[in-house]
Amino acid sequence: MTPEPASVQFLCNGEPVTVAVPSPQTTLLDALRARGLIGAKEGCAEGECGACMVALVADGPHGAEYRPINSCLMFLPMAAGHDIYTVEALAADGQLADAQRAMAAAGGSQCGYCTPGFVVSLFAEQYRPNRSGPCDTKALAGNLCRCTGYRPIADAARSLGPAPDDRFKARLASAAPTLESCTIDGFARPSTLDDCLALLAQQPAARLIAGGSDLAVDANLRHHKWPRVVSVEAIPELREFSETATSVRIGAALSLADLDARWTSAPPVMREWFELFASPPIRNRATLGGNLATASPIGDAAPLLLAMDATVHLAGPEKRRTRPIASFFTGYRRTALRPGEILTTIEIPKPVPERLAFYKISKRRLDDISTVAVAFGMDTAADGLVRRARFAFGGVGPTPIRLVDAERNVEGSVWNEAAVERVQEIVGRSLVPLSDHRGSREYRLQVCQSLVEKFWWDSQS
Repeated sequence: MTPEPASVQFLCNGEPVTVAVPSPQTTLLDALRARGLIGAKEGCAEGECGACMVALVADGPHGAEYRPINSCLMFLPMAAGHDIYTVEALAADGQLADAQRAMAAAGGSQCGYCTPGFVVSLFAEQYRPNRSGPCDTKALAGNLCRCTGYRPIADAARSLGPAPDDRFKARLASAAPTLESCTIDGFARPSTLDDCLALLAQQPAARLIAGGSDLAVDANLRHHKWPRVVSVEAIPELREFSETATSVRIGAALSLADLDARWTSAPPVMREWFELFASPPIRNRATLGGNLATASPIGDAAPLLLAMDATVHLAGPEKRRTRPIASFFTGYRRTALRPGEILTTIEIPKPVPERLAFYKISKRRLDDISTVAVAFGMDTAADGLVRRARFAFGGVGPTPIRLVDAERNVEGSVWNEAAVERVQEIVGRSLVPLSDHRGSREYRLQVCQSLVEKFWWDSQS
């Protein structure tokens, strides 16, 4: 007899459900559609279009909140224990929810393919705790409209008033579920770091997953399969955040949305960086640790962390160790992580450079992959001489890189146009970018040199 498939339990539209898992890499989107919840659709299978949007209940800075997420990027076993709402839950007794009525009244739907995703994001924004004034249209980012146009959709968002006192608002009076360990064939979600390390020791070929915004794309578009996927989402140690007078410590599995909410004293450049990093649904799941561990040369986190002299904390079966992020990347898509090790914490020493800038060059300003991403940091003394300089670049080689030669060249000298020219000369002979569809080698070099000058101009104000 064929054995029964494994199953997971979670709350779906307020009701407990038990869902069979035909494969550990089945997506939540496919499982929902198999249950007849077909409002969410597959558009891109990589978390860019928003057609698959659902809302997940999570604990935010003001209590529980609804967070839009891409169901195409969540493997079904990862949904275990979560509280998830689809667009089908919003209408009741034949009456549309406010977000649905607003979209219809403003003419915000034409073919309708993208409409459920916009509605879910708008629903979550309307019920955002402590919201005042109109809904923020930036909350709709991550949803692409193919035919209607964004003006009527933005009009719908701005037309919404406060969230009504209904069952959805009442749900937010209670905390989000506490995730527990979960194990099925091919998937595990440990609840302690020791258990996670033990799983990796038993099966070295297992792949770690946090938000899934990279690994799930490999599964969806490249059909990659792994013998076991190990989720780190339920390990409290990896979701911590702390700040002292000397450093900031960020758990590797803390979502970027949570980091944004909890790091209230972050330097202004971090606020700009958060907005440039993908879209709200991606930030609701993506993690700083995941962005680093994938070791993409165009990841947005590495240049900024390099400019802030961050270190990474690693845990393995035998010991824990730290490593400067400047030596963490060892090659294209390779890091200093040893077999069985896991990235646990990113630590940023204080004070951060007094002048700190991040520049991202891409085809679109928001929700796009970098052509070039750079971060510069600088401290100057009372006499105007540079005490510390950091020049970090991404998208210009197989790994993110700090140009130490350029830093040494300007330290101890005045940061002026002559110093800019010296740094630009070092950039031109040190960086060896590739040419691809995002930009040629020559273009990338010229952009990097131009951004050095831009940093100087910005530092004059």
